[in-house]
Amino acid sequence: MSRRVVRQSKFRHVFGQAAKADQAYEDIRVSKVTWDSSFCAVNPKFLAIIVEAGGGGAFIVLPLAKTGRVDKNYPLVTGHTAPVLDIDWCPHNDNVIASASDDTTIMVWQIPDYTPMRNITEPILTLEGHSKRVGILSWHPTARNVLLSAGGDNVIIIWNVGTGEVLLSLDDIHPDVIHSVCWNSNGRLLATTCKDKTLRIIDPRKGQVVAERFAAHEGMRPMRAVFTRQGHIFTTGFTRMSQRELGLWDPNNFEEPVALQEMDTSNGVLLPFYDPDSSIVYLCGKGDSSIRYFEITEEPPFVHYLNTFSSKEPQRGMGFMPKRGLDVSKCEIARFYKLHERKCEPIIMTVPRKSDLFQDDLYPDTPGPEPALEADEWLSGQDAEPVLISLRDGYMPPKHRELRVTKRNILDVRPPPGPRRSQSASDAPLSQHTLETLLEEIKALREQVQAQEQRITSLENMLCELVDGTD
Repeated sequence: MSRRVVRQSKFRHVFGQAAKADQAYEDIRVSKVTWDSSFCAVNPKFLAIIVEAGGGGAFIVLPLAKTGRVDKNYPLVTGHTAPVLDIDWCPHNDNVIASASDDTTIMVWQIPDYTPMRNITEPILTLEGHSKRVGILSWHPTARNVLLSAGGDNVIIIWNVGTGEVLLSLDDIHPDVIHSVCWNSNGRLLATTCKDKTLRIIDPRKGQVVAERFAAHEGMRPMRAVFTRQGHIFTTGFTRMSQRELGLWDPNNFEEPVALQEMDTSNGVLLPFYDPDSSIVYLCGKGDSSIRYFEITEEPPFVHYLNTFSSKEPQRGMGFMPKRGLDVSKCEIARFYKLHERKCEPIIMTVPRKSDLFQDDLYPDTPGPEPALEADEWLSGQDAEPVLISLRDGYMPPKHRELRVTKRNILDVRPPPGPRRSQSASDAPLSQHTLETLLEEIKALREQVQAQEQRITSLENMLCELVDGTD
């Protein structure tokens, strides 16, 4: 009689746990827009959530430590004239976020480290190039200031946010609506899924499809794809009978899947969140109340089911913290920010360990905030792997770094001699409008400091009276 051998893996016992009630973010009016993006973006400093807003599109940005009930008058980031559909933090500057909207524009915002007194309405940069709604944003993983956008016009545009210029436009590759776009680890290739049911691997600088697979999943509902550490493509989609399905593919041989597994019958699109350090993929379905996670390895069946985190409330969206924002002292290997109808709840994934020491095997060096390339270097054909950092001593986010935009004169082909001042309030960070806003902020902060000093003086006087009374 043969004994069944249990597969060895340090991630077999990963378990998920919702944070305590006082660690959640309450009273947030999460957007009700019907769009299959995650509606939430998070980094080691801030949590951003797309919210309901009258007369345009808005999102809220909260410092991670600002848990509890959010004041209904808390300042929003407002500037779009139609609903915001996607937001994405810059991986190389924790104070810079991009937003995409139904109004066909992309806006890039500088978020201050202090809480602003009023709504942020002036982006550093507005990018206009799409003719229909823009629903997908993705920053380049290794090149500074390179941002990808995909719109309802079936076009992918790659921008240089440092100059406001279009670097590349891929406008004749997709015949229908683009459902997802993902960079590989060094930003050399893109994996895209489209309403025409085709999974494509694209070299954006050559403007060529390197490999493609029709009907990776046979159902008509949207498909998602992400690159794995091994260079494979992990996909989620639907069967012809509308069952949800996951697949693993080798781009060098698209004929047969490496793995294909049916999951369950549900309408929600499965959003895959992949962690290359552990090679775990987390599947979060919109409208589901669970997160399923799988380990991808080199041994059959290649995609190994680990466990399911279940809760009572369905999720409206999900944020995924980069590795450098996790608490390594608690063996935390992933943290999600689950959107409910009126709140956001952190969910922590942990590997149980008895030792309090740093666990080298759980935390290999991971991509840090420094870019490996400049935008022009990447465009010229250079590739570089991410600049890695160690998490042994934890990670401290760097102080506020300003993104400077140098618009180039399109009538003059020579490179600009240096940063130039623009007369337009929305074109440059140091416009007259921005100076007035800064002066107002400084004045308001000074008034706050003055009020605090008066309070301290009155408390000291009360203390002196109490001491005198006891004597």
